[in-house]
Amino acid sequence: MERREFLTLSGAAAVALLTGCGGGGGGNDAGSTLTPIAKSLPIPPSLTGTGAGTASDPKVYELRVQSSSHDFFHEGKTATYAVNGTFLGPTLFLRDGEDVSIKYENTLSETISMHGHGMHLPANMDGSAWQNIAAGTTWSAKYTVNQKACTNWYHPHTLKQTSEQVYKGIAGMIIIEDAESDALDLPKRYGIDDIPLVLQDRKFDNAVQLLYSPNMHEVMTGYIGDTFLANGAIEPTFDAEAKEIRFRILNGSNSSMYKIGFSDGRAFKQIATDNAFLESPVSMTSLVLSPAERAEIVVDLSGDIGKSIELKEFLYNKTFVKINVSKSASATTTLPSALTTLTRLVPPSTVTRTFTLEASDGNFTINNKVMDLNRIDETVYLDDIELWEITNTMGVNHNFHMHGTHFQLISRNGNTSIPANEDGYKDTVWIPADESVQIVVKMTDYTDITVPYMYHCHFLEHEDRGMMGQFIVR
Repeated sequence: MERREFLTLSGAAAVALLTGCGGGGGGNDAGSTLTPIAKSLPIPPSLTGTGAGTASDPKVYELRVQSSSHDFFHEGKTATYAVNGTFLGPTLFLRDGEDVSIKYENTLSETISMHGHGMHLPANMDGSAWQNIAAGTTWSAKYTVNQKACTNWYHPHTLKQTSEQVYKGIAGMIIIEDAESDALDLPKRYGIDDIPLVLQDRKFDNAVQLLYSPNMHEVMTGYIGDTFLANGAIEPTFDAEAKEIRFRILNGSNSSMYKIGFSDGRAFKQIATDNAFLESPVSMTSLVLSPAERAEIVVDLSGDIGKSIELKEFLYNKTFVKINVSKSASATTTLPSALTTLTRLVPPSTVTRTFTLEASDGNFTINNKVMDLNRIDETVYLDDIELWEITNTMGVNHNFHMHGTHFQLISRNGNTSIPANEDGYKDTVWIPADESVQIVVKMTDYTDITVPYMYHCHFLEHEDRGMMGQFIVR
């Protein structure tokens, strides 16, 4: 856990951490002079779909991507993008084994794509830059849900425009349940003791408008705001029952590392990582997440009636949510000591593929190549078990996200002692400056020699500047 909690930064990245912003030059940090609207923690609406969930009658989810305006500050409304609302989007509830059709209607005046991040699905339903949705058109991702219970999310994946489209507010959670999760005695009442948290940061100008204008330094270190948001609200209040509370946490930022914990230093249990439950709960007092990583945690508030604590971000000394334990428990749960059994892949004895994260001529690269839709970078064969080594050669943070599947972390810098809270199924892994990781990968479904999947850094400014590649599955 110590290794996971240590944030390695150097050079320009250290400036970003110490100043609490992206390094200056991109904005005037007007958020500090504005008056946030006091709000209860917004709980995104839940969508369970219409239909039987069968091949002949799939569950249909209707999502409208639109321009809107959102109330962040008393000084006025902020122009935003959103899905079915004014900022962010609803939470989709899916079940393993069901057939679904997620319909995206693009009412914007620009092209988008919509990616099911963490979803195990065919490449032509992945929602990458290969499935663009032109202005005024619709596109549906149709597939059979085929994975363990987990918390995923959806967001744009438009070539060279992902960072700004996410920044303006297009994102939402996808929660998958299965028979195993049904049987566990976990908090499951959505919005009551099972709480989604999309954590982000933003910059605003003096006219309360979102400010997205990264200079080259901020592209390098990541565009980091001075105003921190939970579900689109600034330091909202959550009135909790005095019981176990489950938080499904998504680092939905463009480029910020978050170190998350509670203001009184209390321990909590992490129960899941990106793509499945951990085998057993892991006790922690803080949790580091890079952009796009998810974690589910359970904190026990059963003895805290009448108390208030804060869910904090410690690297920037910000408050995400103020928690008032103001209600008696209307139902109780007892966190199990065992959660699941994960299938462990045995990696080959030698590295199968190597990837280096680099920069060249103002662009970010993988293996010295800038993203090109017309180039297939790798061919992966169905059911082969591969060992991938990814090395960050730069003095700034990166991470690595792989579409269409999950992987298991095998080592960091040659150290095979993996922190317990990372010893699960992941699709995104943090790679600090000048470090490397090894992951074990197996593609089990969905061959397609025409439409590729993507792999890339999920620091969105880096992705948009070329740090992305493509692979097909044969």
